[in-house]
Amino acid sequence: MKYVKLGTTGLDVSRICLGCMSFGDANNWVHKWVLDEASSREVIKKALDLGINFFDTANVYSLGTSEEYLGRALKEYANRDDVVIATKVFSTMRETPNGSGLSRKAIMSELDHSLRRLGTDYIDLYIIHRWDYHTPIEETMDALNDAVRAGKVRYLGASAMYAWQFQKARNVADKHGWSNFVSMQNHWNLLYREEEREMVPYCQDAGVALTPYSPLAAGRLSRKPEEGDTKRHQTDQVAISKYAKTEEQDSGIVESVAQVAADHSVSMSQIALAWLMHKPMLAAPIIGATKLHHVEDAVKAVDVKLTAEEINYLEELYLPHDVVGAL
Repeated sequence: MKYVKLGTTGLDVSRICLGCMSFGDANNWVHKWVLDEASSREVIKKALDLGINFFDTANVYSLGTSEEYLGRALKEYANRDDVVIATKVFSTMRETPNGSGLSRKAIMSELDHSLRRLGTDYIDLYIIHRWDYHTPIEETMDALNDAVRAGKVRYLGASAMYAWQFQKARNVADKHGWSNFVSMQNHWNLLYREEEREMVPYCQDAGVALTPYSPLAAGRLSRKPEEGDTKRHQTDQVAISKYAKTEEQDSGIVESVAQVAADHSVSMSQIALAWLMHKPMLAAPIIGATKLHHVEDAVKAVDVKLTAEEINYLEELYLPHDVVGAL
């Protein structure tokens, strides 16, 4: 495994981050393909054995169960000082007033709940999951700054919003001398590159680490269509809404990934991940894993080197897509 600083901070993170949306209880989560605790622990242990120290979850993943599984596994298999835990806040946890959003009350309450579920007294990277259109950004940034000053959070990150929103939030923090966002977890892969218009160049210019989610387009960049569907491919309605209507348009890109993978004698997943890791300010793509070999395969991508010609070949067939993932 190789490690890199998270943006312009001094924090060392592995070049692969294990996303934990795949872990939880299918009975209280929209995704029915999630792993139970025993299977989740095997994947987390494998990640640690391979040198991954960066783990990303969210309060809303299986309504807290993902955090619980991750916290218990890391407590048994790792030294807390050696791992970097990221979790998120915003999404609906209760169908009651203040059960979601980025108000001071919601942030402080959900932070304490996440700490309890994870079994730790601090979060390394606390991420706002979406933009809150109903709370002044000044209130949100002030509350996040207080969380850092209280020692409950080490660094702040954001995810899935428009570039103007992210810049506005960072400007507010900078104006008041508050702790600022050091990372952006955006939707970015070879099939969806709309982030390259504004968000990616802004982050590269500002020194903000990029930790893209869905780097394999929910598995669509990991295999050819004729190789068969997975349960997630068949049932993940969120991913279907993002990729289904452009499937024909994107098929040429999938074939390009397959060709470069064949040239390197590696998997398609490794090529798709390596493409991202060649981008400036790219700290770590966040990979989901439901099988041990998914983690093993992703780690191998760290050593794949692509030429400028290969990168151009992978990118040349891309056509504009509707913006998704920011709302």
